Amino acid sequence: MPATGSVKMRTAERSPEASDKKMKLIILDRDGVINVDSDNYIRTVDEWVALPGSIKAIAELSKAGYSIAIATNQSGIGRGYYSLTTLTAMHQKMLELVKALGGDIAQIVYCPHLPDDQCSCRKPLPGMLQQILQHYPHDIDACFIGDSLRDIEAAQAINMPAMLVKTGKGQRSVDQGIIGADIPIYDDLLHFSQQLLTR
Repeated sequence: MPATGSVKMRTAERSPEASDKKMKLIILDRDGVINVDSDNYIRTVDEWVALPGSIKAIAELSKAGYSIAIATNQSGIGRGYYSLTTLTAMHQKMLELVKALGGDIAQIVYCPHLPDDQCSCRKPLPGMLQQILQHYPHDIDACFIGDSLRDIEAAQAINMPAMLVKTGKGQRSVDQGIIGADIPIYDDLLHFSQQLLTR
């Protein structure tokens, strides 16, 4: 098992319309934001199923000039539920779906550790977000979109703007009243992208 969260870095081409603007970065949680989540973990490639509209959202944001990265806790590796090979295959499936719509995902960062492993990458700690930011200019505009309190806390730990989607654990988090009133909330990732791109 990797000692730290691992990075898959791909060089994303910026769209022409973004060439004269400050580069912007959107970091996404995976399970519950991009794909259907399960309390029993997503253990196989077949179980990895994209949420409605999520792939379109990523592709449209990418084509609009945003760099897209993913930061995801994957303790199922540490628990022995699936292998790194299987995780890689899940991510390859995701990348191909996005590419088919003309988009790109620049980075995928995952934490394979258990909650008691005392790593620095598992959310709500901000290690994965910091790892992603190392590949970008220090003044890049960045935000993080998740579906749980720990996602919000990871972003807040480094003063990164955070947003919540109601998919996955998002609605549950809202109902529990644990999300601050200052956190923007969207129905899903497609709702977020539509709001952002039509401003």
